[in-house]
Amino acid sequence: MGFSQESIKRLNGQFKGIPPEEIISWAIKNAENPVVTTNFRPYEVAILHAVSEVKNDIPVIWCDTGYNTPNTYKHAQEIIERLHLNIDLYVPQQTTAHRDSIMGIPQIEDPLHAEFTKQVKLEPFQRAMNAHKPDVWFTNLRKGQTALRDSLDILSLSKDGVLKVSPFYYWSDTQLDAYLKQRKLPNEHKYFDPTKVLENRECGLHT
Repeated sequence: MGFSQESIKRLNGQFKGIPPEEIISWAIKNAENPVVTTNFRPYEVAILHAVSEVKNDIPVIWCDTGYNTPNTYKHAQEIIERLHLNIDLYVPQQTTAHRDSIMGIPQIEDPLHAEFTKQVKLEPFQRAMNAHKPDVWFTNLRKGQTALRDSLDILSLSKDGVLKVSPFYYWSDTQLDAYLKQRKLPNEHKYFDPTKVLENRECGLHT
């Protein structure tokens, strides 16, 4: 799409306060190969619903770490079936059982934590992006989640030049709760990310 930082800044000013479906429609119209990524964490159903309402066959990349809670897996299956998502599943190259036997889940201060994060999240994600080669990447980043995400906006560029679109960037939990309630969509709160530990810690995909 060839956006400059100046044009992205200008568009972000225009898009602030615009309904998410209008932002999504604009991005889909200008995209050649859009994708949406998910891990089925809390409020992920909002971006999945909003994007699939505009383009129901969009590839939905799910990078499953293998450490999700049973509740998250049941929630994921429910949303996949209900929204008829075009899921493309990516998992680590090593099984969870194998990794648990030789590494476990390292603490953040453990030197092995970086390798753990690479195995369960970064490598599967990079493999997915290499396979799909998107020019537009829909994600549910929101202001207030982490320090890094506070520095982004509705539109931002990844290090590979992919246009990241976060249509709910300025939405609060209360607003998203109302969005889900109005559409009778379930949420998921029993979510576990072994690479973050703390809720406000960046996972690595957006750095």
